[in-house]
Amino acid sequence: MKRKKIIVGNWKMHLNVHQSSVLLHQLNQHIKAYRNVEVVLAPSMLSLQPLSLQIDRRKFRLAAQNAYYIDEGAFTGEVSFSMLRDIVHYVIIGHSERRLYFHEDLPLIRDKVASAVRNEIIPIICVGETKREYEAHETKRVVHDQLTTAISNLTSREIETLVIAYEPVWAISNGSNFAKHVIAKPDQVAEVAAYIREIIESLYGKVAAELVRILYGGSSNAENAYSYLSIPGIDGLLPGGASLNYSEFSGIIAAAERVEALTMKEATK
Repeated sequence: MKRKKIIVGNWKMHLNVHQSSVLLHQLNQHIKAYRNVEVVLAPSMLSLQPLSLQIDRRKFRLAAQNAYYIDEGAFTGEVSFSMLRDIVHYVIIGHSERRLYFHEDLPLIRDKVASAVRNEIIPIICVGETKREYEAHETKRVVHDQLTTAISNLTSREIETLVIAYEPVWAISNGSNFAKHVIAKPDQVAEVAAYIREIIESLYGKVAAELVRILYGGSSNAENAYSYLSIPGIDGLLPGGASLNYSEFSGIIAAAERVEALTMKEATK
């Protein structure tokens, strides 16, 4: 079954509202609407609403970087999924930074996924192992536990729309060490992507496993995007720092379009 490529730019805690608006304007000038590539932007919570009025929805969709799983109540400072449902199409859940710095555990991530789906927002579920877990050969155990818990409250129909990002924490650059950090090899990424589909098929069946889109969430840029997007079973990327540079991010989108064009050409032979 054909799965549309998807590129999700995670702006993290960067850019104020004005700067976010300027970057969106630059992206709009340099990225055209692609039929086979979906481009998603995840700015800060503060910028979501004004950008929702500026965005060209023929080219882009918006994603939240986080939300709270209870719809409303006395939770000072939180923003719920129900508040975001008319603004965003996607939400990033379980990002390694949320797990590490904000101590989000498996049950909380499970509840966030269920709340997102309940409010008709598609979750982008991040899974992946730390360097210690990778060196201890615990990748599959970690991915299995994170994924099965996250989706445990969903039906097979709800599973089909999910996006899952494999995010090996040991292969993520913090922006200052990109030249020195370890790169995940294509065969490593392909193996985990295949394992993710095995998990989903065992729980929800082959159709659901074939429809779920899997992203690579390690450090990606315009230079390596084509290689990662060509990996069997990988349907897109979740770049961080590269998404803050309109030229770099545009290059990633162009790489996705080239991969899709080649795939379609080979399919018609």
